[in-house]
Amino acid sequence: MNKVLIIDDEEKLRSLLVRLIKLEGFSVNEAANLKQAFKAVAREEPDVILCDVKLPDGNGIDFSKEIKLKHPLTEIVLLTAYGNIPDGVQAMKNGAFDYLVKGDDNNKIIPLLNRAIEKVELKKKIASLEKQVGKKYTFESIIGSSSSIVEAIELAKKVAPTNTTVLLLGETGTGKEVFAQAIHNASTRSGKPFMALNCSSFSKELLESEIFGHKAGAFTGALKDKKGLIEEAGSGTLFLDEIGEMPLELQPKLLRVLETGEFIKVGDTQTTKIDVRIIAATNRDLDEEVKEGKFREDLYYRLNVFTIMLPPLRERRKDIPVLSGFFLDLFSAKTNSMVTGMNKEFLEHLQQHEWKGNIRELKNIIERAVILARGPELTLENLPLELQAVNLNSPRTLSSFDLAMIEKIHIQKVLLYTKGNKTEAAKLLNIGLSTLYRKIEEYNLS
Repeated sequence: MNKVLIIDDEEKLRSLLVRLIKLEGFSVNEAANLKQAFKAVAREEPDVILCDVKLPDGNGIDFSKEIKLKHPLTEIVLLTAYGNIPDGVQAMKNGAFDYLVKGDDNNKIIPLLNRAIEKVELKKKIASLEKQVGKKYTFESIIGSSSSIVEAIELAKKVAPTNTTVLLLGETGTGKEVFAQAIHNASTRSGKPFMALNCSSFSKELLESEIFGHKAGAFTGALKDKKGLIEEAGSGTLFLDEIGEMPLELQPKLLRVLETGEFIKVGDTQTTKIDVRIIAATNRDLDEEVKEGKFREDLYYRLNVFTIMLPPLRERRKDIPVLSGFFLDLFSAKTNSMVTGMNKEFLEHLQQHEWKGNIRELKNIIERAVILARGPELTLENLPLELQAVNLNSPRTLSSFDLAMIEKIHIQKVLLYTKGNKTEAAKLLNIGLSTLYRKIEEYNLS
């Protein structure tokens, strides 16, 4: 049962609101001032608060700001005897759900209360789902029961309590950062920072500064000392993604950290001691990179103490339905959608796809499908055309001889090329505009 707290020093009005709201099936508590209100909030954690603006011991607008900071899921509706635009604006800025005038807006209270409850329930559902895929990953939050992913999880669990350097190998989108965070959170360093950096995102100079930090005046624009992520991590964990992209010139500095626990900031002459755990990841074949002179052999051996191979999604197809279901729930909640399931044809096409982008690609496709869905189920039409064109009788190949499918894909490509300009698209396709509109409707391309 949803809980409502009414705060008003006018006893008759407060009693009237209590009776009215109880009749709607809510659990209702009341307070005559802010002192009582703070105790009630701490005790009951209400979903919605109806609060008078002017109270004997304070102001409802200031109260709403304090409550939203401590209880962000709670919604607050402010009540006042006199409409005041500046107060209304400030109330909304402080996080209030709405602002009503007593007497004039009494008939709006119950509908407004129901809308506020809907928002609270949606936020709770999103918070619950995001908790599973949020920043504090655990091994329990890694979804999948196929033997390859279970084996990777078991290896990660064994190495997590140690201080051993870990190298995660796998294609893009297989969840290497998720594993790195889970290892950190299961280690003795879990209370310390987890810092992550993608080595392919920076030039050599910027990457060196990002990892190791710099002294003021070390280069143009270095106006003050800056700590690098390796120092920010302190005695926590530094995750270096795409380690295979690290320039050769920087690799000896990382090697020194692994060997001695020391590094030198850019522009500094003194060494800095550090106790940090390194977890690295790459989608490259570092053996080949070493042979080609693109990666230092000594650094490779220092990183390759404990290697975990993360399987691509195409090698764990039995996990696709449960992963898809999880992302469906997540994005249905985020978009306030009524989509609750996936039909058989939709799932069959997901399981036949190659998934070169792995879990990240699946996540993006489910998000897109939820946005496009017109009913309670995701259907084939909600998939991108390349997935719709999968021939289920010939796994992982396109229906090359299906003329209608080829025409549909071609029209879609032309519409993308013209950025939706149908007149230009019809000219390029050498068909009449009315014919194009008929094809768009026939192939559900709108």
